[in-house]
Amino acid sequence: MKVAIVHYWLVGMRGGEKVVENLCRLFPEADIFTHVYAPDRVSEEIRRHRVIPSFINALPRAKTMYQRYLPLMPLALEQFDLRGYDLILSSESGPAKGVLAPPGALHVCYCHSPMRYVWNMYHDYRERSGALTKALMPAAAHYIRNWDALSSMRVDHFIANSFTVRDRIQRYYRRDAQVIHPPVDVEAFEVVPEEVSDYFLMVGELVPYKRSELAVEAFNRMGLPLVVIGGGERLDAMRALAGPTVKILGAQPFAVLRRHYARCQALIFPGEEDFGIVPVEAQASGRPVIAYGRGGATETVCDGQSGLLFHEQSVEGLIAAVQRFKTMTFDPLRIAKGARRFSADRFQSAMRLYLERLTSRSKRSCENDPEAIVPLFAGN
Repeated sequence: MKVAIVHYWLVGMRGGEKVVENLCRLFPEADIFTHVYAPDRVSEEIRRHRVIPSFINALPRAKTMYQRYLPLMPLALEQFDLRGYDLILSSESGPAKGVLAPPGALHVCYCHSPMRYVWNMYHDYRERSGALTKALMPAAAHYIRNWDALSSMRVDHFIANSFTVRDRIQRYYRRDAQVIHPPVDVEAFEVVPEEVSDYFLMVGELVPYKRSELAVEAFNRMGLPLVVIGGGERLDAMRALAGPTVKILGAQPFAVLRRHYARCQALIFPGEEDFGIVPVEAQASGRPVIAYGRGGATETVCDGQSGLLFHEQSVEGLIAAVQRFKTMTFDPLRIAKGARRFSADRFQSAMRLYLERLTSRSKRSCENDPEAIVPLFAGN
């Protein structure tokens, strides 16, 4: 088959781009379509492929201010010429699924989440915006929201990266979705229980919805050591808030992150994520996770086995969870073994099996095959 991979933008290597990277391994001859492309910021695996950017790529400061061009993205997607492709795989979190698939092509969307800034987190984003953005956002979001819902009808099958996202797809698009968790490079981490130190660890971009201030304030009050790794818009605010036992390291290279994962008492994860790769990376290092009990953490952290979940998203709720953690024991090797269920190999196997099933069903649909026809009339 001739395969097209459509991704919202390629300007870094975060979770969505790791999915694209693994799709590239599954389909080494696939072409990639994206709004904005910065080759120096993506992996060699992605660079090996033919990448076709949209006209937005040529606009001023597109590689750094790409999100400002969101209102143009529906138009840009519809300019991609996908004639001749048999399988279209869209990787969706910003707009990507709105491409116009040619007749006879199968369009499968791997959805990291419906666009948060126009759906489930719209009011949070608007509340934090500047005066001009706050004034313009209602009309722009209304237009994008309507287009986003309508463009969901252009997808033949949805895949959700978690059960949390599957529920959002059902709520906002009224579509069912298969759940396939995203790939995590679990083999890249080390397990060294004999070298565990006394500090707790928080990892991730310091943005409002990740609720980093809860962890900083909780460890200020408890007087316990906390190390924070990650950059973002709230980096200076977290440094100002941090007490003497809290170290804010900012963004760090992978070698430093890997070392801190393996030697922390536990990972602190106070926000709600769609899936959340960071807790899996900590578990791949054999370390337990103390996580807010909503969103993707409920699918990756086994309460009492690979960590614990707390259900009040507050400083007091986190303090109580840390105190409970101190009374518990965990098996590092068992935790690391459990993390392997999110490996890249598992992801590729699940994707291959599901896509083979879909393409096989598509081929049978034109034949007089009772197995293909009967489900269409189930219940009649």
